[in-house]
Amino acid sequence: MPDDGIPSQVKRPNVILITTDQQRGDCVGYQPRGVKTPHIDRIAQAGTRFDTCITPHPMCQAARASILTGKLPYTHGVRDNGRNLANHFGADGLGGIFSQAGYQTQFIGKAHLSTHETFNATGQPECYYSTADYPADWGGPYFGFESVELLLRPHHHCAWNDPPYTLHYENYLNTDNAGRQRWEKAKVHANPQGLPDTTHLQVWRSALEDEWHSTPWIADRTVDMIQDMGDEPLFAWVSFPDPHPPFLAAEPWASMYHPDEVDIPEHRELDLDNRPWWHRAFLESPIRKNVKRPHAEAGKDWGESKALTETELRDITALYYGMITAIDHQVGRILDALEERGELENTIIIFTSDHGEWLGDHGLLLKGPMLYDGLLRVPYVMSGPNIPAGKIVHDPVSTLDIRATLADMCGLQVSADNGESLVGLLQNTASRDFALNEWEVDETRSGIGMDLSTVRSQRYRMSVDLRTDTGELYDLQEDPHEMHNLFGDPGYAKTQAEHLSMINSRPDDQIPVAPRVGWH
Repeated sequence: MPDDGIPSQVKRPNVILITTDQQRGDCVGYQPRGVKTPHIDRIAQAGTRFDTCITPHPMCQAARASILTGKLPYTHGVRDNGRNLANHFGADGLGGIFSQAGYQTQFIGKAHLSTHETFNATGQPECYYSTADYPADWGGPYFGFESVELLLRPHHHCAWNDPPYTLHYENYLNTDNAGRQRWEKAKVHANPQGLPDTTHLQVWRSALEDEWHSTPWIADRTVDMIQDMGDEPLFAWVSFPDPHPPFLAAEPWASMYHPDEVDIPEHRELDLDNRPWWHRAFLESPIRKNVKRPHAEAGKDWGESKALTETELRDITALYYGMITAIDHQVGRILDALEERGELENTIIIFTSDHGEWLGDHGLLLKGPMLYDGLLRVPYVMSGPNIPAGKIVHDPVSTLDIRATLADMCGLQVSADNGESLVGLLQNTASRDFALNEWEVDETRSGIGMDLSTVRSQRYRMSVDLRTDTGELYDLQEDPHEMHNLFGDPGYAKTQAEHLSMINSRPDDQIPVAPRVGWH
């Protein structure tokens, strides 16, 4: 206590938001699939995990815009990939509100807050055509974050381009002017431990040494950031691009899981006759198959939807698990760096993902308008000051809630959004009945046009095309694999009406859809 009797100011907590890309909610160590994530589990054990957390959108760009703004996709305008978030949302997004509160704000990794593969130059640093307009030492600001270190090409379906058409990670790869060679080496198949080569287009064991992959690079930048922290508290969004396809990893992660030993879905049939009309229409659309992507490597159809063999699915699953464990190893380095700095106990840590992945469920791979649990649900764990240890929350929540939760926990006065603070759930003073997901499925990109709204309650998942009043309803308690569509069943009319009311409870704050500027 100072001599004047006034208590010294309470130290404000740091915040580190760690996200992955396309990670299923059941692919973490505390779930039963056998994925090894001891450091993510460490966050869960020290804090609280939310086992029914969904994404507000199943595509990267819209989901990330919702995390940043706390707004549903029809409220921030990014209703699909290829539509840019308006710059003014940055000031009231996560980076903006923490910058205005006096925090050091940094973004490291894959942002995808604007479109990479555009039709024309957009002026954004993440645009393949515009990044050359930014000097090599550019480091922000960007969407409210004062400092950024970004990837322009976060996934290996993209072709390489030499500087100045690069950002921070590509410039690292280009050490000694060897960026193109390293990028191409990452695409070379390796066969460690005598494993047979993979055959599916989307999966291989990479010959590029692990140190050059994006996962350790992001962790290196994050550890440096922690070591160089100033006196002001830190807010950082650390964004790993994996385990997004194509599914590849270097040793030791590439052979960590043997394909014969991973679990794969029991139900691997498309069974399209038992599903709403849009399942078949999406998969068979010639429009979607004919989308031209000039920046994709060698003109390959990276969105192909042919039937998966069991061997292909086992290879994909083994590499998918390896990518996740590779990330977890780097999460451990971040936790250790915070502990060594003496900041771990004063840091709110959130680990989550932008959306999930089908991973063979119902014969599907990647993502689309079939919002099965593997695509809709994501991991969500958080630890830090005043967060109960070892707590498990089953109420349905959303990554949409991150902004409201962090503002509440850090005492920030911010405008309202579409999310809700999770503090009440942490303190057992509130409950949650449902969470929402919405997607204007665009015919020019997906081959079908829909207003697809989804609600997840504790027991049910219902998705409805509001244009045709068709849909699907599953009882996840009795039917966890979502095999029996109850939509239109007279015995579930009341349940269906209740869930439609949940969808219709969405605030009337939609804005016009953002213009389409590209594909991804």
